[in-house]
Amino acid sequence: MKAVIYNEYQGPLTIERVKDPQPGPEAVVIEVKATGLCLSDWHGWMGHDPEIVLPHVPGHELAGTIVSKGKLVKKWKIGDRVTVPFVGGCGKCDYCYSGNQQVCDNQFQPGFTAWGSFAEFVRIDYADINLVALPDYMSFEEAASLGCRFITAYRGVRHQGQLKKGQFIAIHGCGGVGLSAIQIAKGIGAKIIALDITDAKCEMAQELGADYAINTMKTNTVDAIKDCSKGGVDVSLDALGSATTCLNSINCLRKRGKHIQIGLMTGEEAHPAIPMSTVIANELEILGSHGMQAHAYTEMFQFIKEKEINLSNLITETIALEEVPFRLPLLFKEPSLGITVINSF
Repeated sequence: MKAVIYNEYQGPLTIERVKDPQPGPEAVVIEVKATGLCLSDWHGWMGHDPEIVLPHVPGHELAGTIVSKGKLVKKWKIGDRVTVPFVGGCGKCDYCYSGNQQVCDNQFQPGFTAWGSFAEFVRIDYADINLVALPDYMSFEEAASLGCRFITAYRGVRHQGQLKKGQFIAIHGCGGVGLSAIQIAKGIGAKIIALDITDAKCEMAQELGADYAINTMKTNTVDAIKDCSKGGVDVSLDALGSATTCLNSINCLRKRGKHIQIGLMTGEEAHPAIPMSTVIANELEILGSHGMQAHAYTEMFQFIKEKEINLSNLITETIALEEVPFRLPLLFKEPSLGITVINSF
């Protein structure tokens, strides 16, 4: 098959012909029809993920059709249209037994613990507990946009943040996760304050339903949020991942508010200072959010349908696989507006 591959961290990305994947007893092979180009892939290429074994094929936001399966796979058949969470469970540890495959002790992550979807085919292990059937109305491109962005935002906003109608939410960073969170919060009926460093992303945030959009390069972030929310927000989401956005997210909360950390924090940003005296005095909650379980997709699909959320609004560009070696290294310096999906292989 044709695949994007690298042999060293921060090294050249090339398109090569490599062996087609074969399914193990509990695995399937999927023909990739669409896959998202995500900043998490850049983190992997940079060497920020110790799970990656070189040489490596990145890509983790995928949708396609099953072309082969192992003998122990019972729930799926050849030709099924499917997607998969970017964090999959093994089905055999205590966390999987409790329904929390997103924090599995032996988690399977295409594009990280195994070769990923920047290829014509990808193998998915533990298929019976990790695959998700696509609704007939959902395109492969829309399914790929769910990736680690919409599903991560959904779990962060609804399950971890437990955002309610009429509450205020601040969303720090209007990339794919942040824009997804805006659509979800809008569906809930919350009051949304979106924050970014560019006017273009602030404008897109308002187009998707944000009540306020603040360019943080032009004002004091925390003061502006408290002005809009009349004292502080109920839920604040760091969708970017930096010491600054994390601190702003905590400091803009009203008493007993919830900070949700979604954005990855690496390098010098990995261990931010937390104002613990404020956390204690105001009884704040600090929560992480890491992916979403396959079994939770049914609820999410129903929410998307009921609230008439148009996933295509997040897809601002579709590209060919051949463009990935040039585009992936630039993701941190030149983040795209919305979500870029690869749909030509």
